[in-house]
Amino acid sequence: MTVQDIRAFNRFYTNVIGALDYSRQLYAPYTLTESRVLYELAHSPRTDAADLRTELSLDAGYLSRILNKFEQDGLIERTASARDPRRRRVTLTSRGRETAALLAERADESVGALLATVPSADRPRLSEAMRTVRTLLSDGRPPRREDVLLREPRPGDLGWIVARNAALYAAEYGFNADYEGLVARIVADFAEDHDPHLERVWIAELDGRPVGCVMCVRDEAPATARLRLLLVEPDARGLGIGDRLVAAVVDFARGVGYRDLVLWTNDVLAAARRVYQRHGFVLAAEKPHRSFGRDLNGQDWRLDLTGTGE
Repeated sequence: MTVQDIRAFNRFYTNVIGALDYSRQLYAPYTLTESRVLYELAHSPRTDAADLRTELSLDAGYLSRILNKFEQDGLIERTASARDPRRRRVTLTSRGRETAALLAERADESVGALLATVPSADRPRLSEAMRTVRTLLSDGRPPRREDVLLREPRPGDLGWIVARNAALYAAEYGFNADYEGLVARIVADFAEDHDPHLERVWIAELDGRPVGCVMCVRDEAPATARLRLLLVEPDARGLGIGDRLVAAVVDFARGVGYRDLVLWTNDVLAAARRVYQRHGFVLAAEKPHRSFGRDLNGQDWRLDLTGTGE
């Protein structure tokens, strides 16, 4: 391979991506760079202005103008960073989240239209080729936290949630098929009837494949949301994915007006329990039970989203 081979591929690929993401293709009043900033705000765990500038390699003045525009359009809010008061934390408003989701939906449609031109039999080969390029040009470095993105589920992802929960809990905790049935019902209920403004699923993706998930759904109690089906693949653990998924649920639940966030788990899930505790959940009740072919100790955890601690 020569330098010219790579440059030729780069020109070809840049033209393809430009055709997919250009603002006129997405029917949106935002440029490609503005759309990238919105995307990072919706998916990155680091939303300080300085982090955005580094992640996207943007000039400070250029990023400032973009953020000013977003603030005028009601898409973002800027506050002092909890990590460093000298820095500015940037968060999406509800309107900003809706705009980012709309742009992502349109981008997915554009990519889907491109993928439709590739015969089904050739798509695995295309996927493997893209993975090979990423792997070879990453110089063998291990995955980083910033390589993981959180996104909305795509077709097939809900089925993946069921399959991976069943397989992992069987392998790691000896759960039987009863657990797979429970997960299937939870996922089916969400798929068939959910309020997108009050309920949501997140998929954690690394190198183009799902490696984690979590759900936020309405609980029977008034003004209460329930966190469900938190999962991180074993080979993706250690990247803070569980923390990011739980933080996404907490931020979402608080943002849409829930007062309490609850969850049910079992005490054998020690790693998940530590994640919940880091985010402020407190143990509300526990009770031994026989489920999924095991003798377990079930636990109810609760997080007060109002900050009153009551």
